[in-house]
Amino acid sequence: MMADSGGSPHSSVRKRHVDSKRTETERVPSIRDKERHHVSLRPGTYWLTRIVLLRSVSFIYFVAFSVAYNQNKQLIGENGLMPCKNYLNSVKRYVGGKIGMAALAYTPSILWFLDWSHMDANLDGIALVGMALSLFVLLTGTANMLIMFTLWLLYHSLVNVGQLWYSFGWESQLLETGFLAIFLCPVWTLAQVPRQCPPSLICIWTFRWLIVRIMLGAGLIKIRGDRCWTDLTCMDYHYETQPVPNPMSYYLHHSPWWFHRFETLSNHFIELVAPLLTFLGRRMCMVNGALQILFQVVLIVSGNLSFLNWLTIVPSLSCFDDSALGFLFGRGSAAKQAVLEVQSQHAAGRSPKPTKGMLMRRVLNVSLALLIGYLSLPVVLNLLSSRQMMNTSFDPLRLVNTYGAFGSITKERTEVIIQGTLSPDPKAPEAVWEEYQFKCKPGDVFRRPCLISPYHYRLDWLMWFAAFQTYEQSEWVIHMAGRLLANDSTILSLLDHNPFQGRDPPRWVRGEHYRYKFSQPGSSSAAQGRWWLRKHIGAYFPAVDLEGLRGYFQSRNWPHPHRKP
Repeated sequence: MMADSGGSPHSSVRKRHVDSKRTETERVPSIRDKERHHVSLRPGTYWLTRIVLLRSVSFIYFVAFSVAYNQNKQLIGENGLMPCKNYLNSVKRYVGGKIGMAALAYTPSILWFLDWSHMDANLDGIALVGMALSLFVLLTGTANMLIMFTLWLLYHSLVNVGQLWYSFGWESQLLETGFLAIFLCPVWTLAQVPRQCPPSLICIWTFRWLIVRIMLGAGLIKIRGDRCWTDLTCMDYHYETQPVPNPMSYYLHHSPWWFHRFETLSNHFIELVAPLLTFLGRRMCMVNGALQILFQVVLIVSGNLSFLNWLTIVPSLSCFDDSALGFLFGRGSAAKQAVLEVQSQHAAGRSPKPTKGMLMRRVLNVSLALLIGYLSLPVVLNLLSSRQMMNTSFDPLRLVNTYGAFGSITKERTEVIIQGTLSPDPKAPEAVWEEYQFKCKPGDVFRRPCLISPYHYRLDWLMWFAAFQTYEQSEWVIHMAGRLLANDSTILSLLDHNPFQGRDPPRWVRGEHYRYKFSQPGSSSAAQGRWWLRKHIGAYFPAVDLEGLRGYFQSRNWPHPHRKP
């Protein structure tokens, strides 16, 4: 006892000192242990999912606004093939000659409020602001409702005046995806992990509902459409006849017959069966997400379908939570560490108390669910209908739409080849006709198919549609021919090769119709470097000159081109 009491003061101090060291040494390894064996993210939260979704949407926006910046002036600008100023004026006349709610409801666009005498500058300004904002979100992974709403509004303003050039299904799909992305974000805060604004499960499910509708719409339109989808032969034609093939299309087209049957069956499974996995729990939902992403990657590799497939990957990402997407973020990622901290606080029962703003946000999310549910009614009825329509909007803001692609497959490829000649007599046997080449669409049989996805050339796509219509149904083709007769630099910028570069403009321009087929690998044609074989069908539109087009242009309120050396 005496020994104990005698040594007590020093022993106590020494013990406290040792205990302190032991506590420190125990605490430090625990931190190192966490760094070495990093704590796994728990399933059921969507902080990282939100970052991935926002970056993905902003990437598509950036591509879309880039296409707009590079091509809008030539297509819908002041001197475009289909000037949006003329379109806005026609809408204005239709609604009574005033720019009011009727005009806005018919064609929602901020262009109504801008100076139409500087339309090219307006179009460029919208595209540049869109590119800047989307690039900011892409690089930082942060956004607020204001930024995402602005992107949605700007692209809406272009799509609604884009007329035929913006008539593709992916435009509405981007607008719907962009609208949903607005509700992923806090109102003002810019942070990757805004702790007062957790990602709403309702918003995540609106993205999942989108991918379900996209795939079911695409699958149902096929089995109700072309017979080749049910007899499993559609893929025998698809790669060769799709709008803008790429180099892989050439090789995939020549795959064995049994591979094409497998492709068609796989397509039906992924579009008609896999989407239903979304409703069968977390793991099955992720299986669907993985299948859809893999399917879209295959489509990206096999053809130039604009940013459609890239865009379809976006809602597929909502099938994954933070635990599944954690591998995309490094161990030192600030966002990942912040999510781990939020999850640990929640597990310890130390979640932040709901604020008035958080409660209002919940009301907003419920309102979003009710809105999407209500607007989905005609979409679901359309899916169930034997007269299903694809790529259709039932509201002017395109908030909830129907989708579908390749309900029918063209069995042969035809192309319109634009030619010009300097000969004064287009019917003279000695007249030399020289071909214009487009950026990407097939023309020169020796030119390798292009690889441009997710970018795309709107004129090339419309030329594909024009090939199985008549020039009377595609009047813009004649407008383009007239502009080529004047060596118009605006229109020539949309082409890859002008045979009259540095020379006088052509005296005559005509359109010829050809049937195109891929050459056979290993054949003499392929050995000569021919990617395509073609056969002349006949005239698409007759030879025209500037004087002969004067009345045609005047009747359509198009300025008559003037020859430029």
